[in-house]
Amino acid sequence: MLAFVYKDAGDLSLQTVHEPTVAADNAVLKVEASSICGTDLRAFRFGSSKIKPPRIIGHEVVGTIADIGKDVTGFAVGDRVQIAPALGCGVCPCCTKGYTNLCDDLKTIGFDYDGTFAEYMQIPAQAFHRDHVTKVPASISPSEAVLAEPIACIVNAQEHLHIAPGDAVVVFGSGFIGTMHAQLAFRKGASKVFMVEINEHRIAMAKSVLPDLIIINSQKENLQDAVMQETGGRGVDVAVTACSVGFAQVDAMNIIAKRGRVSLFGGLPKKTTGFVDSNIIHYKEVSVHGAHASTAAQNREVLKMIEAGGFPLASYTKNPFPLKDILKAFEALNQESIAKAVLIPGD
Repeated sequence: MLAFVYKDAGDLSLQTVHEPTVAADNAVLKVEASSICGTDLRAFRFGSSKIKPPRIIGHEVVGTIADIGKDVTGFAVGDRVQIAPALGCGVCPCCTKGYTNLCDDLKTIGFDYDGTFAEYMQIPAQAFHRDHVTKVPASISPSEAVLAEPIACIVNAQEHLHIAPGDAVVVFGSGFIGTMHAQLAFRKGASKVFMVEINEHRIAMAKSVLPDLIIINSQKENLQDAVMQETGGRGVDVAVTACSVGFAQVDAMNIIAKRGRVSLFGGLPKKTTGFVDSNIIHYKEVSVHGAHASTAAQNREVLKMIEAGGFPLASYTKNPFPLKDILKAFEALNQESIAKAVLIPGD
């Protein structure tokens, strides 16, 4: 079968590899759709110490069970499923409280297990043991269902932010993640949602999905002045840094209102520090939150939202890439000509 294999930083390639086999407690999935995450893009650009090579990467997936072990219950060959890829151990303090995404011994598909950029993949036994495999309704297309996992990561972040009707929200970055953050904020009743972006093509893509966005191109106008003018000098109630830029965190702190909430959604390179002003946190009583991955429950919540027609996802799913063109997909993401790349094996 065809698969995209990570060997080392800068050494990733499409290869023909053996199809995975089934054991008593796992299953083999025929991949219907996968999609490229920002984490995958960073690994493509810079490598990743978290990936245990050689490794088929990718972790956002929907597919059909092609073979299944005799000890797996509740599933059968032919079931369409989605997998929450960050697999907890089930026994550490975070897991027992339901925060499996923060497991002390976290194992992730595409990092610790072979991943989704392939025609077939093995569903690890741990995914069944920890209830991370979810049946997908036939009404949801593979290209939509595959986006449940990244949206679930946004749901995880926003659970900390308590966005309420009337809130002013700012999102730094207009990629798929930033646009989905903005869309969820509107769903929760935000009165104004600002998007900070400097790439005009990405701005146009975001506005085509969410025309009510207030766009601020921080290379062309003063961000703080623009936000303060729109909020009567108060600042925003919620700020989300949906990009891996340290100075976005500085800007977020400078425009946050008293008792505001900040999500540092976009991770920064290791040893990158010094962007968050603790005095602003102290004197304004600001809450600052991290966000990492998502739980199986959050993935299921998003699948239900997609089934109910809660998201306009067509702009991200209308031009999928065949798996054989995965390098073209990465290049399009590198050039920022697209916001999200969906991969369809066999096309």
